[in-house]
Amino acid sequence: MKTQPETFATVPMQWVGPMRLNGKLVSGELSAPLATYESPLWPSTNRGARVSMACDGIHVSVAQDLMARSILLEAPSAAAAVEATNAIVSRKGELAAVVGTTTNHGEFSDLHWQLVGNLIFLRIEMQTGDASGHNMVTGAADAVMTWLLEQYPALTHVSVSGNYCTDKKPSAVNGILGRGKYVVAEMVIPQQLCQKLLRASPESIASLNTKKNLIGTSLAGGVRSANAHFANMLLGFYLATGQDAANIIEGSQGYTYADVRDEALHFSVTLPNVIVGSVGNGKDLPFVEENLARLGCREDRPTGDNGRRLAAIAGAVVLCGELSLLAAQTNPGELMKAHRKLERNHHE
Repeated sequence: MKTQPETFATVPMQWVGPMRLNGKLVSGELSAPLATYESPLWPSTNRGARVSMACDGIHVSVAQDLMARSILLEAPSAAAAVEATNAIVSRKGELAAVVGTTTNHGEFSDLHWQLVGNLIFLRIEMQTGDASGHNMVTGAADAVMTWLLEQYPALTHVSVSGNYCTDKKPSAVNGILGRGKYVVAEMVIPQQLCQKLLRASPESIASLNTKKNLIGTSLAGGVRSANAHFANMLLGFYLATGQDAANIIEGSQGYTYADVRDEALHFSVTLPNVIVGSVGNGKDLPFVEENLARLGCREDRPTGDNGRRLAAIAGAVVLCGELSLLAAQTNPGELMKAHRKLERNHHE
């Protein structure tokens, strides 16, 4: 029986922007919603958006789009696990056919494996259209598991999810293989514009990024991650657009890169694991429907393009917030002063 929540938690939401975006999936000026209790996030992200409007804008691309689920099987011995794995990998075409029987909206993409003793971890990857694809790939994994146990009766079932996916946990594998939309957003900011709107030089922002995000994160033992606060913008965007907010765990594993060329700041964010969808669970809530429509993610487009457009916008929002925070941190005392002022004004 389907249960409905008796009440809804209310999270404050504001639109930030407009931003200027350039790319195949999204081009032009638009604003984006952020739902958050951290009220300074709105004006901070707005500052990054103003920079995009004053220059050539944010160039955003989606390099890859897939969802993964890893099944876990057990063989009688390590030697049997190796033999079975080699046989399974040689039958990718048959696996694709099994996956195809479970959905009309997605298709098999690839298979990766790892062995630990007699344990077989198989990572099934799929294209899932405009959905984020959690349930779609799990349904496919269930069918593949059933088929493999029929084909290889010596193998036994352990779990439909063996954590080699990896879902809602920090990992290296998602950054290497990708899980969700692999988004890259970049902006070139002339030196005078940096000084005027960000009160920081290109050199100071690039230097801080190296020392804080790259070296500092390395010292802390970060896992495939070097950024200031991707999670802030992702969580706000996920909540406003009906996404599974727990996916900010892998979503926030990404890189900020900044360097100076011809006196201009070249600033980019790379997010290999943006897990969003324009259809699916949570998207039928009225405020979500309205937000997705306003973002242009409910249009009649080729399958998958609405979901990828949503991911591209998420990447642009992350860039705006990341740029603004790093600029603030180049100036002693600015971050705390801004928080005190903005939070006080918000509650007055």
